[in-house]
Amino acid sequence: MLGSLLSALKASELRTKLLYTLGMIFIFRLGAHVPVPGVNSERFAELVSSGAIFGFFDVISGGALKNFSIFAMSITPYINASIIMQLLTVVIPHLERLAKEGDEGRKKITQYTRYLTVVLAFVQGLGMVIGVGGALQNPSPVTYLMTAITITAGTTFLMWTGEQITEKGIGNGISLLIFAGIVSRVPEGLIRIIEYLNVGTINILSIVLLVIIGGLVIAGVVMVQEGQRRIPVQYAKRVVGRRVYGGQTTHLPLRVNQAGVIPVIFASSLLMFPETLVQWFSNSAFSAFYVRWLGWGTVAHTIIYALLIIGFTYFYTAVIMNPADVADNIKKYGGFIPGLRPGRPTAEYISRVMNKITLFGAVFLAFVAILPNFVLLATNIPNIYFGGTALLIVVGVALDTMKQVESHMLMRSYQGFIK
Repeated sequence: MLGSLLSALKASELRTKLLYTLGMIFIFRLGAHVPVPGVNSERFAELVSSGAIFGFFDVISGGALKNFSIFAMSITPYINASIIMQLLTVVIPHLERLAKEGDEGRKKITQYTRYLTVVLAFVQGLGMVIGVGGALQNPSPVTYLMTAITITAGTTFLMWTGEQITEKGIGNGISLLIFAGIVSRVPEGLIRIIEYLNVGTINILSIVLLVIIGGLVIAGVVMVQEGQRRIPVQYAKRVVGRRVYGGQTTHLPLRVNQAGVIPVIFASSLLMFPETLVQWFSNSAFSAFYVRWLGWGTVAHTIIYALLIIGFTYFYTAVIMNPADVADNIKKYGGFIPGLRPGRPTAEYISRVMNKITLFGAVFLAFVAILPNFVLLATNIPNIYFGGTALLIVVGVALDTMKQVESHMLMRSYQGFIK
């Protein structure tokens, strides 16, 4: 592992990408500690600690929310905007045509997503500021407006940072920012567990049980993320001039979890939006009803969360992989699945297989995401924000990033991490 890392640093292009990515992550972590002027950070930290949903998103933002820094909302509005644009792409014909126009069309959709991100960030930021108005030192309409604009600018900067990492660095920039935020909270979580142990709130058996559950979850995530259903594909022989092409048997790899950790991030971000809106009416009967019956940690919220993850898994899988297109590509190059006719029968077969394996992957994602509720009952360790969802994101992003580094190293004949 160490030798492979040293080999990666020897390749100038890969070294530049790694250093650029680390530099951008350092800027993100630095900004997470730059407070917004005019906010009582201690009072706001108390408000964040009172709600589990805010505690979870404080983990994702790497403590920026609890500190009420310029990155308090992290890139949550960008994720919400991406969800909305992907849904609109299916509904609006103009956006559907843009999605099929290649790079130029995708650039247009990306531009629309950026504009929508700014709008959502301002609405969500304004709702957050109004909801926690007691944490402002001098509450006034001007203060509300300026604070909302400040954290909106922070989200916009993070959106740009993530895009720059994707373009010039290694890995998916948005996912890496979330990864960095979660990992940065691990030391604080460990210190909190040690404090609980010292005061007698928990015992050593609870910690051992937590470690065992964490290890099993990580192993399960890796197995599901790497799991594939390989469909055999036979290519017929073709004679081009004096050369013979094809005639070999290969396979079509269908991953058990095509969508990765995106459904979990989507579902978490979507449920964050109504929580923010409720802050507008914090003293109303509607707010009390929502917190009691639909708030974070309730039975209804857990069920909705799980169903959203399953739904987004199917939706995102359908977006990134169209069985009809795959069948057409196989047919175009003279291939066929043994026992099936090319074209529509092949597409229907691939669709059936994908639906079956995606169901397993979606249910697994939902189970791991709601696992902290059951871990709390088993271990009696309070405030486990670094739970199933965080582990899914961390392990998934780490695997994807490692694969990108692996591909760069293999292109230069270096031995990779995966042996």
